[in-house]
Amino acid sequence: MESLKVALVYNQVAQSVAAAEKLKKLLVASGNTLDQENPDIVISIGGDGTLLSAFHLYIHRLDHVRFLGVHTGHLGFYTDWRDYELEEMVDSLCSNQEENVSYPLLDIVIRYRDGRADKHFFALNESTIKSLHRTMVADVYIKEELFERFRGDGVSISTPTGSTAYNKSIGGAVLHPSIEAMQLTEIASLNNRVFRTVGSPLVISKDDWVEVRLPKGGEFIVTVDQFSVQQADIASVYYRVAPDKIRFASYRHMNFWHRVREAFIGDLN
Repeated sequence: MESLKVALVYNQVAQSVAAAEKLKKLLVASGNTLDQENPDIVISIGGDGTLLSAFHLYIHRLDHVRFLGVHTGHLGFYTDWRDYELEEMVDSLCSNQEENVSYPLLDIVIRYRDGRADKHFFALNESTIKSLHRTMVADVYIKEELFERFRGDGVSISTPTGSTAYNKSIGGAVLHPSIEAMQLTEIASLNNRVFRTVGSPLVISKDDWVEVRLPKGGEFIVTVDQFSVQQADIASVYYRVAPDKIRFASYRHMNFWHRVREAFIGDLN
């Protein structure tokens, strides 16, 4: 089989560092090359947070790389292998080089009032918008039509795989990643006789887009996965299902519903 160029991303927990050192030796012994600059495959070692870091580190090479996650604790939503299965993983890597599964991403554009250039991001899990100092007031547009005026703590927009993360904790639905959509979920919205919102999560198709328009004078924090952008003069945040996807090496990619059951329900026996 053709040699693969492999990059490793791992956290500094002792167990992850030890697994990374062992994996480096196994990869080289099997005829593959360690290449942190231009890899064919990126292997993260740690947990879902480490995989998110790897995604953002190599986001500029989405068309060229596949990702694979090794977890050193409990089963993650993006990690398929345990750190004691490295030999088996490398064997699979060498014999099944073309198999992959892809997941939708979130395309995000932050627009400003003061003439600054737009900022463009991709998210694998979710993005949120919150006001720093007071109740957030925002106009939510879906495909250029005003849908609602939101008042509350904020809004969250998630991908299908990200629907199991923060989105789920605030009452959002769990979406299968084969559904190319994003989900908008309100965070502690105000609903009374004066102020009304839909109050339910919205599943929005890849053909639609959402723009959250923010009032002048406010200071907001926008999160993109584990990163945050805290600035004044944000005019709006635009969301759509990204045209690009993340690809995972699917040598032993676990069924999504199995992951959900293991994460939230556990053993049924």
